[in-house]
Amino acid sequence: MSDLPSTMKAMVLTGHGGVDMYHWHEDWPTPEPGPDDVVIKVGACGLNNTDVNTRSGWYSKAVDEATTGGAYDEVDDEDPTWGGRPITFPRIQGADPVGRVVAVGANADPSLIGKRVLIDGWIRDWNDPTNMDKTHYFGSEKNGGYAEYTMADRRDVAVVESDLSDAELATFQCSYSTAEGMLERANVTEADTVLIPGASGGVGGALIQLAKRRGARVIALASEAKHKDVAELNPDLLLPRAPEDLRTALGDEKITVVADVVGGDGWPALIEVLERGGRYTCSGAIAGPIVNFDLRTFYLRDLTFAGSTIIPQKVFHNIVRYIEDGSIKPMLAATYPLAELREAQTAFIEKRHTGNIVVVP
Repeated sequence: MSDLPSTMKAMVLTGHGGVDMYHWHEDWPTPEPGPDDVVIKVGACGLNNTDVNTRSGWYSKAVDEATTGGAYDEVDDEDPTWGGRPITFPRIQGADPVGRVVAVGANADPSLIGKRVLIDGWIRDWNDPTNMDKTHYFGSEKNGGYAEYTMADRRDVAVVESDLSDAELATFQCSYSTAEGMLERANVTEADTVLIPGASGGVGGALIQLAKRRGARVIALASEAKHKDVAELNPDLLLPRAPEDLRTALGDEKITVVADVVGGDGWPALIEVLERGGRYTCSGAIAGPIVNFDLRTFYLRDLTFAGSTIIPQKVFHNIVRYIEDGSIKPMLAATYPLAELREAQTAFIEKRHTGNIVVVP
């Protein structure tokens, strides 16, 4: 550790609330690796909804509003996180760091030093790695990448060989792993037609690419102001974000899968267009978590619903492989200095962008 500085710059979350709960430090202690850890000098770190929702307390069952990023007065401090358990503060968030390994613990491979790596957002108990109840999230239950240096278990990192920049690589982990996890849960194949609401967001854009990679037909919903950007991902059909009559807008299309991170008032229309035997997979509710659910549609159409949060171990490594073989591409909307994380997250919440926003230390 002698080559590492004792302190580093970091953006530190001090509690649940608005963006003012982030505080900038230039003398935060640099992490020191345990036997199974590696320390990474961060090149860039992507933004994601989990950070916003954890900070604001949106995961609390006391909240029934859309994701806004504002503080919620009614938050129950006992369940304001994705896993329903309190987290401790101060906390460095950031699930999507990319960087180079600069130090390793005794059990880690020393040849990792100098290698550029991605970090799996899901932190496993390596004595029981498939146990979801023992699985945590990077930047939530463990300090993440909104800092000059971060630390991960040696088994949670993957070397990535790519000509992409650090900022471009930082757009992948959370969004694309989330999307691939959803498609995995729904068993999407070339026989499917997949409807994707919110297609201009990070997860939405990833869903388009990854569903196409599986050979599925893809129909994307996005605001018309973003159609030009979304069209670059080559969906088979691109429709307005909220058509007045979705069934009419779809014409003869037969939707077998809905892959949704939006929810909200438009949710019933998504379910109504699913074919008999269709599947609905969900990993978010940015337009609101409380929806009007008609059980008759669910059981009379023989539908299958699949929630997707904790994903199979293979998903992260598959994403790295897809990056390296060029079958997916980054959607980098903007880059901000880490010290301006508040401004970056505000822009992220406003959703005027297409793709992902990244901060750079």
